[in-house]
Amino acid sequence: MSGDNDLIKLYSQRILALTADMPRTERLSDPDATVKKRSPLCGSTVTVDLKMADGRVVDYGQDVKACALGQAAASVVGAAIVGCTADQIAQARDELRAMLKSDGPTPSAPFEELEVLRPAAAYKNRHASILLTLDAASEAAHQAEAAQSA
Repeated sequence: MSGDNDLIKLYSQRILALTADMPRTERLSDPDATVKKRSPLCGSTVTVDLKMADGRVVDYGQDVKACALGQAAASVVGAAIVGCTADQIAQARDELRAMLKSDGPTPSAPFEELEVLRPAAAYKNRHASILLTLDAASEAAHQAEAAQSA
């Protein structure tokens, strides 16, 4: 039964609050890039749209079909991503992966609120869902940059 208690603790009030108040859930009508990612393990799916100008995200939209942990990650990303460069997004993705997989440090600002997901490190089957939004956003930002420089 202690495993069940640990899982209940994982879904903290803060994580549940993030899922209830996810920003930027409207898809963009004219994005510079759109990327859809799916976790084969759990079936979570995230689609992100973004617009970039002068090397920074100026608009962002997301459609998230994921567990509460994936939704919480998407909520943090949606609140923090506007104004970021493609490199900052990739760095946040790499830092989140390291935090979950090897007890790395909390992701850098403006993504530091992802710290709330640190307890999920013990649940490897949840990592893919948690990483989906930053994986998709990083790919989309790099696609948008490449298209704008072509």
